[in-house]
Amino acid sequence: MAKSNLLVIDDDADICTLLTRFLTKQGYTVDSAQRGSTAKELLKQKRYDLVLCDHRLPDTDSAEMLQHIKGISRETAVIIITGYSDVRTAVDLMRKGAFDYVGKPLYPDEILMRIKEALADEGPAKSDSARTRSAATKEEPSDYVQGNGAHAAGLAAHITLVAPTDMTVMITGDTGTGKEFVAKEIHRQSKRAANVFVAVDCGALPKDLAGSELFGHVKGAFTGAVSDKRGSFEQANGGTLFLDEIGNLTYENQVKLLRVLQERRIKRVGDEKDIMVDVRVLAATNEDLRTAVAEGRFREDLLHRINEFSLALLPLRDRPEDIMVFARYFLEKANKQLDKSVEGFEEAVEARIKAHSWPGNLRELGNVVKRAVLLTTTPLIQMNGLPAEVISGMPAPRAQERVSVDTMSADGLKGISHSAEKQAILKALERNGFNKSRTAEMLNIDRKTLYNKLKSFGIEI
Repeated sequence: MAKSNLLVIDDDADICTLLTRFLTKQGYTVDSAQRGSTAKELLKQKRYDLVLCDHRLPDTDSAEMLQHIKGISRETAVIIITGYSDVRTAVDLMRKGAFDYVGKPLYPDEILMRIKEALADEGPAKSDSARTRSAATKEEPSDYVQGNGAHAAGLAAHITLVAPTDMTVMITGDTGTGKEFVAKEIHRQSKRAANVFVAVDCGALPKDLAGSELFGHVKGAFTGAVSDKRGSFEQANGGTLFLDEIGNLTYENQVKLLRVLQERRIKRVGDEKDIMVDVRVLAATNEDLRTAVAEGRFREDLLHRINEFSLALLPLRDRPEDIMVFARYFLEKANKQLDKSVEGFEEAVEARIKAHSWPGNLRELGNVVKRAVLLTTTPLIQMNGLPAEVISGMPAPRAQERVSVDTMSADGLKGISHSAEKQAILKALERNGFNKSRTAEMLNIDRKTLYNKLKSFGIEI
């Protein structure tokens, strides 16, 4: 079996070296680059199955690199390497085609787990479009988790109400709030449940190929159209089509979509004949489409057509009563995926999880729990299995407050503002595996001073 080609892009030479050595020992062929420009040259020369890309690079960022990589090879999986302050951005990039993100400090086992998942998901056995996910039938177990709060109860009632109809439903909410899970639950409770569920991420579709992905094309319609292709509407015939981040569709494709919803027929790109389709459409967005209408970016008639019934999902920070419900679900799921038997969370860990603001919502919570399960060797998840910022319960730092322990001066904590001092201590603790002696040495303070500061900040480790 051929080795998978990986590319590591990070401006930290040590990270590039360590990851290259580790992944090479795991049987991969690995190249590395410390600048975006260098990575682009390598991408010209070789096809990579997966790219690990740091969010912040000296000459660009992961958003630009993701667009460049997907423009060259849509099948290449991309995993974003990020610090906590960029979690929201990383989660947003998953809507634009990134497979996943992994937070710093990096753990080899976690990196390897993510890479294996990405390569399995993006492999040749999958659809030719990495952005189209299909097949959800009545017999499959539901991934929808209902919380305990009033919002969860109201949402479940509305899903039960609208699911048996053929109404077009608009699902709104921040990135990572579980809009696709809600769409799948609507399909599962619908009369179309025995038929196919097809999900299309409109935010990840290249503008020049979106029409082909949605409506299909005939051979010779454009360069690269070597055969006829069924689009997502034809694939979903008889079932449900979920259009995620629908606000990213071009004006031309908005016109075509409106026609399909009104007439229930499509026309493949380059074809002259119409094809009848029987599809129930569910749509989702994380932006205010009324604002997009006012700015001329979205058609008002299409908004009215897709908004026959609406469901609004609250961010996780506004559903504190549901956080542990989801955390336990992710724990059970991670145990199955990682073949582990972690029983639950220590009481102090639960308190920290509840206190966190979760800017990446359910996707961030799922990643944190899965990472904790991977690192846990005891029956219960302990505090040192959590990222530093979750341990503190602190919100994401503002740009002017971000502190890197890598660039800290010889004076250690001296000169760092009080508002950023707690963040620096937590980062140093995490970097040193929560060893207080090594942490104190890195911060250029004595152990007693570190203990006093931990106590003053209310950090219990």
